[in-house]
Amino acid sequence: MKNALLVSILVPGLALAQPPGASFEVASIRPSDLTPGQVTAGIHIDGAQVNCLLLSLRDYIRWAYSVKDYQIVAPDWMASARFDINAKLSAKATDKQIASMVGALLTDRFQMKLHRETREFPVYALVVAKGGPKLKESPTDPAPAANPDNVSVVANGDSSGSTVDTGNGGSFSMGNNKLEGKKFPMEAIAEILSRFTGRPVVDFTGLKGIYDFSLEFTAEDFRTLMIRAAVQQGVPLPPEALKALDSASPDAMSSALEKLGLNLERRKTSLEVLVIDHMEKTPSEN
Repeated sequence: MKNALLVSILVPGLALAQPPGASFEVASIRPSDLTPGQVTAGIHIDGAQVNCLLLSLRDYIRWAYSVKDYQIVAPDWMASARFDINAKLSAKATDKQIASMVGALLTDRFQMKLHRETREFPVYALVVAKGGPKLKESPTDPAPAANPDNVSVVANGDSSGSTVDTGNGGSFSMGNNKLEGKKFPMEAIAEILSRFTGRPVVDFTGLKGIYDFSLEFTAEDFRTLMIRAAVQQGVPLPPEALKALDSASPDAMSSALEKLGLNLERRKTSLEVLVIDHMEKTPSEN
């Protein structure tokens, strides 16, 4: 369960706007190896090579169309069906062009059809508490010598916990009854929280920094958060696990956020969504 949730957190940092008219020189799409146990997943771009491992179709759509997970209206199976993409660029491409190529690949190989519309959602507004924020701003590190042709976001997980390395010293981990992150803007923190709260979390804090954070829970509350996130991501669970949600405290996340000087407020707001009208379950031949 943790491994599937881990992979679902990978893509937000790479979500990019989609320009038209780009495609890979060659590309293969194959079902991911879902062997239980230790798992490594991620996105690696090295020059002309693009390799994506163990991402769901929802993950690829978020990346290609620059939307949050809760902005995708799609069948549940698209959260659990995972595929590896290995592709080659015909020429040097920007991050935005690569995102566009992923979208074009989904349209071609899965016969994807979609449209955008606006819907009203019940959301949690992430706001600053009365006492002010108590977040720790991430230390400013010397800028590394960047290679614009290389991107690597890697996730590792097993039964003891999971970690996402988002690059440039950033990371997210869950385990030992904690959710911990380093070097995240508030918008990304809000999206991570959305995985565990049962409804979208939208950033209304107005905070513009880059932050480290740690959220601590009781063992029971942490287990409940993991179950809720698994349900949202389409992970199959036994009935006894789902029953735990019936008696779960709705305030577990709010209580943890209070220590950071943050609150969650229930609101309704209109959000643009991407509606998947059609998607084949298997891709056409490579």
